[in-house]
Amino acid sequence: MSKPNAVGSFSFVLHGHLPYVLRHGTWPHGEDWLYEAAAETYLPILAMIDECVFFNAVPKLTMGLTPVLLEQLAHEHFKNGFEHYLADRIARAQSDKKDFNALGNGHMAYLATRWEESFRRQLEFFQKIDRNIPAAYAQRVLKGYVEVLTSNATHGYMPLLYEDSSIRAQIRAGVASSQRILGFKPTGMWLPECAYRPGGPWRPPIGWGAKDYRIGIEHLVADEGITHFFVEHHLIEGSRSEQVFNDGQWWKVGWDESAKYPSRGWRSVHEAHLVNSDGTGLGRAIALARDPRICEQVWSGSIGYPASGEYLEFHKKWGPRRGLRYWKITGNKVDLGDKHLYYPDDVTHKIHQHAMHFVGEVKGRLHNHRRNTGRHGIVVACFDAELFGHWWFEGPRFLRDVMLAFNADPDVDLCTTEEYIERHPANKVISMPEGSWGEEGDHRVWTNDQVNWMWDIEYRCEANFGKATCELGWREKPQVKDLLEKAGRELLLMQASDWPFVIRRGQAIDYGIKRFMQHVARFETLLELAEKVSQDSEYLGQLNEVELHEVKDADIHDVIFPHIDLNWWNM
Repeated sequence: MSKPNAVGSFSFVLHGHLPYVLRHGTWPHGEDWLYEAAAETYLPILAMIDECVFFNAVPKLTMGLTPVLLEQLAHEHFKNGFEHYLADRIARAQSDKKDFNALGNGHMAYLATRWEESFRRQLEFFQKIDRNIPAAYAQRVLKGYVEVLTSNATHGYMPLLYEDSSIRAQIRAGVASSQRILGFKPTGMWLPECAYRPGGPWRPPIGWGAKDYRIGIEHLVADEGITHFFVEHHLIEGSRSEQVFNDGQWWKVGWDESAKYPSRGWRSVHEAHLVNSDGTGLGRAIALARDPRICEQVWSGSIGYPASGEYLEFHKKWGPRRGLRYWKITGNKVDLGDKHLYYPDDVTHKIHQHAMHFVGEVKGRLHNHRRNTGRHGIVVACFDAELFGHWWFEGPRFLRDVMLAFNADPDVDLCTTEEYIERHPANKVISMPEGSWGEEGDHRVWTNDQVNWMWDIEYRCEANFGKATCELGWREKPQVKDLLEKAGRELLLMQASDWPFVIRRGQAIDYGIKRFMQHVARFETLLELAEKVSQDSEYLGQLNEVELHEVKDADIHDVIFPHIDLNWWNM
């Protein structure tokens, strides 16, 4: 229940996402990314929710689970592989314990025992929820503890896709996947990379033709039933006022309205804003902005809580491949060789201290908004989910302590974002500039000299697929339809924002290029086959070795999104 006398509301929004890695490598790049995130983030967050309930608190978490992540977590290949992964972790901890006892290092042997017990609990918990992480989150949605967000099917970067039909297909495929796996249709959406583009003239990042008009992303998501999404703060702060709700109706206002009446909450990251970039009608969907000051308390490398010396060091591990961690951060300028051993008893008070500081900062922001506007505001704290548990081992316990503190605080209404917009409907319409939550707030991470060659290929694939779905008569030709559906899946997979991201960041350059080009090659083979079969229905029986290999590879490796609907691109 909401708190009637609360000064404002607070929402944790975690973005859970990994690219498609099942059956595409294991270590150092591939399935291990997924297994680590499940063991260190997705299961611990579920356990954190249950722990809050055990303490008679009502947890509230807005959790993004991208469709490509849901597809992988729900797949039998993941479930079997994850059990083997946890068994390997248990065995590694046992082996480490023997090594440490032989070395006479009792404290490290104790830490190894803790790792063994932790991974045993993870395995027991995984089996307790019937090995179905998506269903476990869905159950907690039904209990009112969690709101699950959908997203684009494969995290396609919407502002840079060439055709609006491609954006619609990414959204439609994503919503359909979320609904099929969760059992309900989410109304909130995480825009991949918080990347937004308004309606209007558009010029692509490479030498392809400009377009006189592109549909604003708020219209594309609203057309599929999405009521709210999330943006970086500078998009709200740089917005223009369009309409306001007064005396029971909407009124058109000038762009200077926000400057004239700041007390109404215009351009505030603590207000929900309806968005419409075409200047012709009411807002289509609500934008909620990430609070930069509050989020800085966690993610900042200089003042962020995870950098505290008592916490577990992420980068230093014992032994080769899949090593475990036994050292603490010690200091953010301390070399790995000089790190001290981790002492679990030292972190409980530090987690509580940081949680209480965080709660105080949130309350300060909400009180300040109330003083300036007299209005009930919201603080939205958006983070990559993998920060909590994977990168910051103690992160889930921090979430727990913050949840418990807000449950006991009458000043702050802890809620999901869906609950907030139901209780406090947006009463302003704005138009926003273009941008993302990436470097410098624009698209430079995803369009630059290192990756623009990918957009040239991707645009050609978009154009060829659009032509094929319009001309090949797939509605009357089942074999052509099947090949085009497979090609559509490969198109979605090649559009993942992850491939240019890992190349630009230098994290897994070879893997990113390999994965992108694999999907391109399969797409082109499947599309060419569809064209040949549309002309000669007997052609499938005459496949050459290369064609047959590509078709079989697609069937063997790219096993998610089992129900591709070609109408996603054509309606």
